[in-house]
Amino acid sequence: MSTVARQGGQSRDRRWVRVLLWVVGGLAVVVVAAVLWWVIRFPDADAAALAEVKSRPDLQVVDLDDVGGVALHPSGDRGDEAVIFYPGAAVPPEAYLAVWAPVVAETGVSVFIPAMPLRLAVLGRSRADTVTDANDQVATWWVGGHSLGGAMAGSYAGAQEPGELRGLILWGAYVTEGADLQGREDLTVLSVSGSRDGLSTPSDIDERRELLPDDARMVELEGVNHAQFGRYGPQSGDGTPTVTDDRATRLIADVVSAQLLDGQ
Repeated sequence: MSTVARQGGQSRDRRWVRVLLWVVGGLAVVVVAAVLWWVIRFPDADAAALAEVKSRPDLQVVDLDDVGGVALHPSGDRGDEAVIFYPGAAVPPEAYLAVWAPVVAETGVSVFIPAMPLRLAVLGRSRADTVTDANDQVATWWVGGHSLGGAMAGSYAGAQEPGELRGLILWGAYVTEGADLQGREDLTVLSVSGSRDGLSTPSDIDERRELLPDDARMVELEGVNHAQFGRYGPQSGDGTPTVTDDRATRLIADVVSAQLLDGQ
């Protein structure tokens, strides 16, 4: 091969390298921009609702140092039963404290709400393992979650051996086909949904009912929308609620408390 031909080939190779570097660099910029956009649009927990929970003498809010997030305990002696609750996509763990507060106060059951990588439970499905490992004083565990968090909690529950979990609590959520829960007679399953939920709609919940055990308890709350399962403000695409946030919290708490007390 002539010197000119070799030089021409090397020149083309360098051009391809430059093109490849530009493509990789461009993709990196897109990924970084997407992550920043996702982080910037994160909602915050309602400050007033959070402050009210923290001021209650019958409850104790504790930061989770091992995984991030928060736990809510009854003041005084803690029981040996607890719930690990996965947040919905982009929602901070603290946003669920106001809704869980009456449940914890009425049942004595603690709730652990771990933080998720990039606030996506799909990236932290096994966070419950870290919580259980760090709290061996708890004898009976439930898992649950809101929206995407509920789907991942269902997936986690399906992967556990019979007897490891007491049950699954879904808020405005449905499980995926891979959860493998249909025949799990050992699990008590409670699904709480809202009639005005525009994201996990009543039809979505109904269509996936067959993915849960036959004896799963299905409760649809009239007038409640998707965002009212937490306190973080309105959510794009959601339905318009016909009940107040306080009323929604009371409706949710009544159903969940009854389920937890029934198992004690």
